[in-house]
Amino acid sequence: MNDQASTNDPGDRHDPTAPTVGVGPHALPWPEDPRLDPALLAEGDRRNVLDRYRYWSVEAIVADLDADRAGLHIAIQNWEHDFNIGSVVRTANAFNVAGVHILGRRRWNRRGAMVTDRYLHVFHHPTAEAFAAWLAAHGVTAIGVDNLPGALPLETASLPRECCLVFGSEGPGLTDEVLALCSGLVAITQYGSTRSLNAGAAAAIAMYQWSVQHRG
Repeated sequence: MNDQASTNDPGDRHDPTAPTVGVGPHALPWPEDPRLDPALLAEGDRRNVLDRYRYWSVEAIVADLDADRAGLHIAIQNWEHDFNIGSVVRTANAFNVAGVHILGRRRWNRRGAMVTDRYLHVFHHPTAEAFAAWLAAHGVTAIGVDNLPGALPLETASLPRECCLVFGSEGPGLTDEVLALCSGLVAITQYGSTRSLNAGAAAAIAMYQWSVQHRG
């Protein structure tokens, strides 16, 4: 799904029977609600958002999400300009995490995020030391997610409520300096032949596990 009309075949874009995302222009008279965006009311809302947020401005949606943010944060190392970051960010939006932290390079590939970063609080930390200082100042415990020796199975580990799950770049995983600031390490149990999961898939599983423990 994306922010535009979605079809299964590019040739369907002119087909009046092709499926579309969202809603068209709102009928007059418009509702008197400060959360609504006049431009969306006039032009229609084709964004990939829940139906309850149709016609709401981005600022209004963020304010509503802030009222029910999880205690969970997500951190992603970006030393190698990882293309999986966008996927992780999109999943973080689905679980309404408190914040997403980009470690290393400020610029990251946003295509996979499908503009969901607009509805999140995204922080940048140029170094592991800067990230560690933020964690200490906000009382958040860092838990690394990597299949390294000594890691506890994610499915049996007790994750802190005020927690930041930290993911490494695809391939090399977590760096030693980031591992050093983590209070614990968990790994997702696997049963096949591949050594590791895609970072986006691993993040989704870990966020779900935290939610099972703390959101019921």
